[in-house]
Amino acid sequence: MSDKATLTYEGKTYELPVVEGTENEKGIDISKLRALSGLITLDPGFKNTGSTRSAITYLDGENGILRYRGYSIEELAENASFLEVSYLIIYGELPNKSQYELFCKEITEHTLVHEEIKNILDGFPSNAHPMGVLSSLISSLTAFYPESLDPNRSSEEVHLSIIRIIAKIPTLASWAFKNEIGHPVNYPDNNLEYGSNFLKMMFAIPSEVYKSDPVLADALNKLLILHADHEQNCSTATVRIVGSSHASLYSSVSAGISALWGPLHGGANQAVIEMLEAIRADGGDVQKYMDKAKDKDDPFRLMGFGHRVYKNFDPRAKIIKKAADSVLAKLGVNDPVLEIAKGLEEVALKDPYFVERKLYPNVDFYSGIIYRAMGIPTQMFTVMFALGRLPGWISQWKEMRENNEPIGRPRQIYTGANERSFVNIGDRK
Repeated sequence: MSDKATLTYEGKTYELPVVEGTENEKGIDISKLRALSGLITLDPGFKNTGSTRSAITYLDGENGILRYRGYSIEELAENASFLEVSYLIIYGELPNKSQYELFCKEITEHTLVHEEIKNILDGFPSNAHPMGVLSSLISSLTAFYPESLDPNRSSEEVHLSIIRIIAKIPTLASWAFKNEIGHPVNYPDNNLEYGSNFLKMMFAIPSEVYKSDPVLADALNKLLILHADHEQNCSTATVRIVGSSHASLYSSVSAGISALWGPLHGGANQAVIEMLEAIRADGGDVQKYMDKAKDKDDPFRLMGFGHRVYKNFDPRAKIIKKAADSVLAKLGVNDPVLEIAKGLEEVALKDPYFVERKLYPNVDFYSGIIYRAMGIPTQMFTVMFALGRLPGWISQWKEMRENNEPIGRPRQIYTGANERSFVNIGDRK
């Protein structure tokens, strides 16, 4: 097989290398195309453009495969903790026992944040969206750790920045939630594991003893693992391109949070709950809305079904469905919105229209159900997504820097006015 592709234009032929990944993915290397021919490629949304070579995540949407560093998402979600998976994604291998214990110890030692960050938090009105609050607080870490701005930091110093942001994001995320509801903040309890500590900061009432629920903690652990990385999506590409300017890890992650905030990216599980609320407000007739979803002339969209990447099934959905069933059974939640969700799921899994089109419930459908059952408000759903995606953002930023990748600078095809002369204001029509 030839390792070259040829492009013929205006009678000239140009040879372009074909590169191949470890899973036999092939791509045409066009990095020298403009220098050779004066041409660039046009690919709106970069849907067919590989911006980097990465060893972190393998995703095969046609066959429903997701692997972190070669390990299947199914095995990791079943057997690993979120911090184990974080170590794997960031450093390339699963930690041994001593490495894991040290990693957890380092994180535990950095869960507190500077008290002056509370002054920044107090500057936000209570109706500020928690994603905006979180993005700002993460960015502010650069002010408290100015050494993070040095692009030539040692690997040990970069490791310390990584530890700090993993340790502090649950604290800052819970504070963003407390700001929204107007409650005083809770401080970390380092006797608890990562997820339980976060849940305590979210929900503990000072006058009561907080008891960690293992079912909820396990569901949260799985959700964080399932969201830990997802190849070159919008927020990940944002982190990489911001980091390519040698911006700090904190600034780059803050930018990723802002990208995730957009409803087309991180807001899918929020959209699921909003859809369920709308169905409830209209009487709760599940079949009516399933029929609307099948009507091509009806603008209604069934949120949380199908996936733009997974053309067969979302492998994460199978895992988290079990967790959703466990959470609902444990909590015994009597919520008409969740009853509507179960009704939609039942119809979609049996109706030939949805089965033939592979419109199965995806991870966003089940994660929205779990978060609602846990008492997490809808506006916090995207913050929960950011909490899980953090190790992926860190690993992508770290990989990009270690590979000495150039600053991101996309090209364009200009479609504006041709050169013209300035006209004085009195002479303009």
